[in-house]
Amino acid sequence: MNLTITGHHLEITPAIRDYVTSKIDRMKRHFDQVIDVNVIMTVEKLKHVVEANVHLSGKDIFVQVEEADMYAAIDSLADKLDRQVMKHKEKQSSSHQAGSGIKHQTVAEQE
Repeated sequence: MNLTITGHHLEITPAIRDYVTSKIDRMKRHFDQVIDVNVIMTVEKLKHVVEANVHLSGKDIFVQVEEADMYAAIDSLADKLDRQVMKHKEKQSSSHQAGSGIKHQTVAEQE
């Protein structure tokens, strides 16, 4: 998994980088097919905006969060990403259930 963190009008400190990395790793525990994650942090007057582009196998997910505090924004972003990744994983696994294809259906015997 490649993680890219950029800041607009914000210096990315090692503490913020470690915090984002720990939150993104939580998402990776639920779904291990994460290819690339791009996180952009922006500070405007009184609001902190954090957005993330996550490239999964078969889908791209975009999430944007605005909060008054940067760490609260990162927490909200991680929660939203986690929910969307779990939703994608559910959809992917439900479409590949065993026994749902024509190959696995039984043919009724004719008398």
